[in-house]
Amino acid sequence: MRLRAPRATAPSASPAAGRRLAALTAAAVLAAVLGTAPAGARAPASAADGGAARTTAAEPAKTPVATGYGGAVSSVDPDASAAGIEVLRRGGNAVDAAVATAAALGVTEPYSAGVGGGGFFVLYSAERRKVFTLDGRETAPLSADADLLLGEDGKPVPFAEAVTSGLGVGTPGTPATWEQALDSWGTRSLAQVLRPAERLARDGFTVDPTFRRQTADNQARFADFPASAELFLPGGRLPEVGSTLTNPDLARTYRLLAEHGTDAFYHGALARDIVRTVQRPPVRPGASRVVRPGDLTLRDLSGYRTKRQAPTRTTYRGLDVYGMAPSSSGGTTVAEGLNILEGTDLSRLDESRFLHRYIEASRIAFADRGRWVGDPAFEDVPTRGLLSQRYADSRACLIRDDAVLTSPLPPGDPRPSAAAPGTDCVSRGTAAPTTYEGENTTHLTVADRWGNVVAYTLTIEQTGGSGITVPGRGFLLNNELTDFSFAPADPAVHDPNLPGPGKRPRSSMSPTIVLDHGRPVLALGSPGGSTIITTVLQTLVNHLDRGMPLVDAIAAPRASQRNAATTELEPGLWNSPLRSRLEALGHSFRQNPEIGAATGVQRLPDGRWLAAAETERRGGGSAMVVRPAAGRR
Repeated sequence: MRLRAPRATAPSASPAAGRRLAALTAAAVLAAVLGTAPAGARAPASAADGGAARTTAAEPAKTPVATGYGGAVSSVDPDASAAGIEVLRRGGNAVDAAVATAAALGVTEPYSAGVGGGGFFVLYSAERRKVFTLDGRETAPLSADADLLLGEDGKPVPFAEAVTSGLGVGTPGTPATWEQALDSWGTRSLAQVLRPAERLARDGFTVDPTFRRQTADNQARFADFPASAELFLPGGRLPEVGSTLTNPDLARTYRLLAEHGTDAFYHGALARDIVRTVQRPPVRPGASRVVRPGDLTLRDLSGYRTKRQAPTRTTYRGLDVYGMAPSSSGGTTVAEGLNILEGTDLSRLDESRFLHRYIEASRIAFADRGRWVGDPAFEDVPTRGLLSQRYADSRACLIRDDAVLTSPLPPGDPRPSAAAPGTDCVSRGTAAPTTYEGENTTHLTVADRWGNVVAYTLTIEQTGGSGITVPGRGFLLNNELTDFSFAPADPAVHDPNLPGPGKRPRSSMSPTIVLDHGRPVLALGSPGGSTIITTVLQTLVNHLDRGMPLVDAIAAPRASQRNAATTELEPGLWNSPLRSRLEALGHSFRQNPEIGAATGVQRLPDGRWLAAAETERRGGGSAMVVRPAAGRR
């Protein structure tokens, strides 16, 4: 990556900008007639299409909220959101724009996403008034077994060694996801939607404080891999805020994919480079770091396939909430949390009782997640039971207003074979703690003028993934296999998330789309490892139950309970009188400076799109629309 001198950048919007948006109550959203009659999920083809227009020298302004017509994009980065907007302006649909945005994030957010990782893609088709999903999760090598992450002594490999290694690298699914999404629902070719990102990689982007901080956090790791050091530590130094970074190797990789499709990634010279890097990680001479080799092969790459599968679905306050089915645990766990809360009028509760109920619902849902959710190709996942309102009601009765549940809470049994499941309001399994899951990822949401909506979460796992860049190719490899349980948390409890040959590790990614009578209300998602689930759940209830405008629902301080002894609180709650009130009830807390970084889009009653992102987390997000408008047309 080449370093150029700093250039002036547009000022970021203040955190208060989103809050100046006039309040839009949940009742107004639910009562609205949402939009005009939808056109097809495929926008009309245009011979004039040439991908996104060349970006100007000025960096796009970053603002956390935007409203207007013609479509909307929300991501963590202004260059990435701008890439998606340009595709929409040139006639592309939401799928085309989502892939363009994701490819640009591979340039500007390389420590969170890129072609070396995987993710989950959720689409609402306006033509069919139906939700579709793609599972583009990474897979373990075909040689893997349950002992993949155990050392010769039979004990789990030290976590840091598993992360920064070839051992933790799964077969990437992102390129296949892009191609499958475009082939199934897009209107533009992969070559066309990659052009904005290719130019961005070639011409460069402006380093912001978040990028520099994330680079600093990985400096020691990157320094041990010459290709990573050359790319992210030009001249052996951290890039300065305001400087311009280029990635010509990634530009060439995007050009290769544009010309030859994803076959060039999963076969041929690029595939051989990936396999060589995993099997013999290129460590600098004299490095003291233990870097374990992996066993990814050309057969693993050539055999990779995305999975088309039905989304999860539940109803909440009369709305249909769709998410990602296993191998992600996001759809089932968000849905169970909502179903547990369904029986309480959250709008009438004071803030402390509301948080108490939300925390306890999260605790219960995570207890069931840990016991039951894994890759359904290998595990008998009772998805239908986990989505059942009857089952959720049997778990909700555990919650008391005058006491706090103890974690690790035992799971229930949602299987149809369970005799009268939960009627006695007790947990039926053996408690096991929630295993660790890395906290970095990225999420984007897109809507188009035809009413199609995409929620797409993609990742390379840790901030910086494995830390290993494929030499000459310009992208980091994931460490996604560390999302597997290294060993059962409790030997007495079956763990559905142990490694296996070709198995997908359990994920918490929760891209979510909410419909009202078949038309979109909103879509959202977040990064954050297992905190993704609680971020999405809390944002939904903030908006739908507490009446917060979407940007405020995203900005509100967060709590995350994941069946652990303590609940994590952001500073806004940690420093609040609410904490002492909840502690008096029996809750235990620890501080987490930042939980998640959500983005969303919403259809307003007058037909406009609203895009919303973070006001402060990760330096604030970037919400854009095709044609900004303050009022009706």
